Amino acid sequence: MILPTAAEEARFWALLDNAWAGLGPEADGLRRALTRRDPAEEAFEEAAQLEEHLDRLVEVLRETSAGLPAEELTALDRVVERKLHDIDRRDVHEVTDGSDDGFLYARGFVVALGREFYEAVSRDPRLAVPDAEAESFCYLFAHAHAHRFGDFPETGSGISRESFSNPAGWSEQEVPSNA
Repeated sequence: MILPTAAEEARFWALLDNAWAGLGPEADGLRRALTRRDPAEEAFEEAAQLEEHLDRLVEVLRETSAGLPAEELTALDRVVERKLHDIDRRDVHEVTDGSDDGFLYARGFVVALGREFYEAVSRDPRLAVPDAEAESFCYLFAHAHAHRFGDFPETGSGISRESFSNPAGWSEQEVPSNA
């Protein structure tokens, strides 16, 4: 099993932060405000505003990663895969809800917002946002690898980013019937 290195994770989070910063202060401020809000406060409006920026974010990341070698795209995909897997948990699903695909896209939203939001939701899933999704982010670097090199990267992680696949986050009895 290959885990992302600290350097790979740092590169991933920096790439994401730079992309958000490039979208301007409004987008960057919205994602930071979502992280710092009281978990009891609803955040549908903020999430909807952020979803408007996510398409641009994905485009910036596509452009940024277009010339990267296969090893770097694989490393970035491995980080995304690990982060999605690690928050594939019942307590996160209770907030975001969703079918298998919907829950994957909700976790994609969490990761796409950056390290600060990801870690906040990991600590306190009540900060996650129901119905917020970032489908195109979930396989961004895998698709970039496939486009450039003809196949999806072999991350070697031994895990899956797909919903309800993290045994540490679910017992067999807990997997939703709509999964």
